[in-house]
Amino acid sequence: MLALIQTLYIAEVTAKNGRNGHVRSSDGSVDLNLSAPPALGGSGKPGANPEQLFAAGYSACFIGAMQYQAMQQKLKPGDITIDAKVSIGPAEGDNGFTLAVALDVNVAGLDQAAAEKLVADAHRTCPYSNATRGNILVRLTAHGGS
Repeated sequence: MLALIQTLYIAEVTAKNGRNGHVRSSDGSVDLNLSAPPALGGSGKPGANPEQLFAAGYSACFIGAMQYQAMQQKLKPGDITIDAKVSIGPAEGDNGFTLAVALDVNVAGLDQAAAEKLVADAHRTCPYSNATRGNILVRLTAHGGS
């Protein structure tokens, strides 16, 4: 148990055999084969990879943070769509590998300025943003729809 924070929810997932293995959540809602992409020495066989899972988690969580901020600010952002890209490459020096994230955020119900502010506010409160801040490059781009 993570006693360092007040815990609201714990996700439990078991991974087996790394990038060419399998992941399964304790409740069975996530049950995926993994496959390393050819660019990382993999076979390219069907299966997800950790970068895809990170992109899915970050973008979904970020939308949740945007919806939370919109509710706090009494905004109606309409549909929010995020195109997420997670890159992996060598870290500086002899430090293994690192990630970079680009979130391209479309906010249908807000003008450009309001969309930019909502994205910035969500970036302050999103758990993924807080976990990555200062550790990896995260680029946010906002697009208002009205």
